[in-house]
This record gives sequence, structure tokens and C-alpha cells, in this order.
Amino acid sequence: MMPGPLRSAAGFTYIAALFMVVVMGIMLGAVGQSVKVIMKREREKELIFRGLQYRDAIERWSKKGNVNAPTPLLDLKSLLKDPRSAAGERHLRQLYPDPLTGKEWRIIKDPQLGITGVASTSDDEPFKKDNFPDVIKDFKGKTKYSEWEFVLKKPATATGTGAGTATGTTTPSLQQLSVPEGN
Repeated sequence: MMPGPLRSAAGFTYIAALFMVVVMGIMLGAVGQSVKVIMKREREKELIFRGLQYRDAIERWSKKGNVNAPTPLLDLKSLLKDPRSAAGERHLRQLYPDPLTGKEWRIIKDPQLGITGVASTSDDEPFKKDNFPDVIKDFKGKTKYSEWEFVLKKPATATGTGAGTATGTTTPSLQQLSVPEGN
């Protein structure tokens, strides 16, 4: 049998090792949560980027067509190679999946114009709630990603009642779409 002082030292080492394992577990949990937040913010920026790519491609499609009798966009695949163009003009490089779900986008249709936009199918709450670029300023205050609709804006009418887009608006870069920590 061991003398008293050695037996108590062995118990202390065991308690110290157990305490270190608990502290490391707590620290790894905290790091895991921050990594999860960082990844969600990145997917949110990618959602905005891809959504604007679709919106811009649909806008190019609608401008390319016959003004008097516009051809409705019936399938997103037509954005990859425009069947109306002899050269097969590309309005979009590829069909991007929804970065939040990894699945297809929800298609937004208009009876006369066909497909006018896309939206995510995710019902998660967004981090970014304000300070959006002008082209998507309507996203302010939305509580779910599925409410972020990347749609073609109808041109302003003669009476000025249409939503319209500003002349010369451009899609912001990913750098401009950064999600501030407070939003």
C-alpha cells in the first residue's frame, strides 16, 4: 500500500487532468460556434452574390428580346445559352445552387414575362438586416432568407408608378456585400 502523501498526489493529478479536459471542451465548443457563425455569414454573402447574378442575367435576357413582343423566360437553362440568339449568347455562366440549402432556387414567375427572379428556400433568419446595396434595398427588415427575392424590376411607366431601376445600376462586388458584425 502507498503512503499517504503519494496517494493524495495521484488523486490531484487525476483531478487536474479532468479539469483540463473540461476547459478544453468548453473552449472547443466556443470556437465551433464562432466558426459556425463565420460560415453562415459567408453563405449569406454568397446568396446575395448568386441571387444578383440571376437577377442580372434575367435583366439581360429581357433587354435582348423584341421590345414589342418580349419572349418570356420559361426555364433558367435558357440563360446558359439563349435560344433566341444565333450565336447562343450566354447570360449566366452556370446554374448556381442556393448556397444556403444546396438545392434549387424558388422560381418567381410573372404571367406575361415568365421567370422574373429567384429566391432561397431557406427559412433561417438572416444576419444582415440593413445596409444593403441600392439594387436590393428592399431586403431591409426581412426576417427570413426566403423573403429575399432577387427579381427583375419592372420599368417605370409613363405616370411614374413602376418600381423601376436606376439607370447605370451595377451589381456590387462580394467585397461590397460584406456583412457588418452589428447587422
